[in-house]
Amino acid sequence: MSFSDVFEKRLTQWRHHFHRHPETGFEEFVTSDEVSRILEGLGLTVHRGIGGTGLVASLTVGTGPGVIGLRADMDALHITEAAEDRVHASRNSGKMHACGHDGHMAMVLGAAELLCSQRNFNGTVRFIFQPAEEHGRGAKAMMADGLFERFPVDAIYGAHNMPGLPAGHIATRAGGIMASEDNFVIQIAGKGTHAARPHMGVDPMIIGAQIVLALQTIVSRNVDPSLSAVISCTEFITDGIRNAIPTHVTIKGDTRSYSPDVQRLLEKRMREVSEGICAMHSASCLFEYTHEFAPTVNWAPNTEVAVAAARNVVGDGAVDPQVAPMMISEDFGAFTQRIPGSFVFIGNGAEGECGATPLHNAGYDFNDAILTVGARYFAEVVRLSLPA
Repeated sequence: MSFSDVFEKRLTQWRHHFHRHPETGFEEFVTSDEVSRILEGLGLTVHRGIGGTGLVASLTVGTGPGVIGLRADMDALHITEAAEDRVHASRNSGKMHACGHDGHMAMVLGAAELLCSQRNFNGTVRFIFQPAEEHGRGAKAMMADGLFERFPVDAIYGAHNMPGLPAGHIATRAGGIMASEDNFVIQIAGKGTHAARPHMGVDPMIIGAQIVLALQTIVSRNVDPSLSAVISCTEFITDGIRNAIPTHVTIKGDTRSYSPDVQRLLEKRMREVSEGICAMHSASCLFEYTHEFAPTVNWAPNTEVAVAAARNVVGDGAVDPQVAPMMISEDFGAFTQRIPGSFVFIGNGAEGECGATPLHNAGYDFNDAILTVGARYFAEVVRLSLPA
C-alpha cells in the first residue's frame, strides 16, 4: 500500500473516531484527549486547557523567525443524527458533527503529520485546536486565556468544508468572506384579555406582527444598496392560550453584515422601530442586541498565499480566488481582528454528488475524499510562508 493510501486511511480513521464521539462547545474533553494523543504520537508537546478545552502544539524546523498558525474547530451540534446505516454515526445521543469539524480536525492533524515527516520549511508552525466555534465563544476564550501572548503567530489560516462546491475545489477571496452575526431579543409587554373582548386589553400579537414586518424595511430603506445586510426574525413566543390574548410576546432572531457601521445602523434602527411601534400602541418594549460573531475578513497578502497554496495542491482550474461572500458566520473572524490571516472553503461535493447534504442537517456527513486535500493545503501554506 502506497504512502498516500496509508495516509488517507489514517485521516479517515481519525475523522470517523471524532464523528462517533461528538461533543458540544466547551465540553470537548474526549475530543481534546484524542487530538492530544495523536499530536504527542507525532513527537509534539501539547499545551492544553487554553480557553477551556482548547490546545496548541508547535513544531519548529530550522532557525527561521516566522510563525504560522493552523486552526481547526472541535465542537459538534445539538442535532440527532439521521443516518441508520452509517457505521461511524454518533454514539452520543442528541449530538452530531453536522458541520464537519470532525473533518477539519483530521485535516490539520494530517498537515501536522506531513510537516513532521517532510520538515520542508524553516520556522515554526502552531497547530491550534479551538473549542466552541458554534457558540461564537471559543476564539475569544482562547485569546482571553493568552493564546497569542503564550503562542505568538505572524498569521493564522483556517478552512471549512462547503457542500454545494465540487469536492476538492478551494474557494476564497480577499476582504470580507463571511458575515458578522448579531442576535436580538424584543420583549413586548401589553395587556392580556379574553379573546372575545380584545378592546379590554393591549394586544402584543398585533404589535409584534407589525414589528416583524417593519424590521424588514430597514435593509431595503436604510442600508446602502451596495452593502450587504440581513435581518431575520426566527422566533415568536407568547404566553397566550387559544381563548386568551397574551400579555407578553418575545421576538428573537439575528442579523448579518460585514462592517461595524452597518452593525451600528441595524441596531439603532431596530431599536427605534421596536420601541416606536410599542409606544404607538401603549405597550412597553425591552430591546436587547448582542454581538456574537465578528465578520471574517481575509487579509490580502495572506489570501495570496492561500490561493497559491491551493493552486499548488488542486490545480488552477479547481481554485476560485474571487468567491462571492457568504452571509454565514464563523468564529475564525475573531482571530483575524487581532492578527493577519485567511480562510478558505473546501468543496465537500456539488449538488447531486456525495457530500452535498447541507451543513447543520441531520443527514450531513463530511466527505472523506477531501481529507487529504485539506491536509496538503495546510502543509503547503506553511511551506510557502516559511520557505526552507
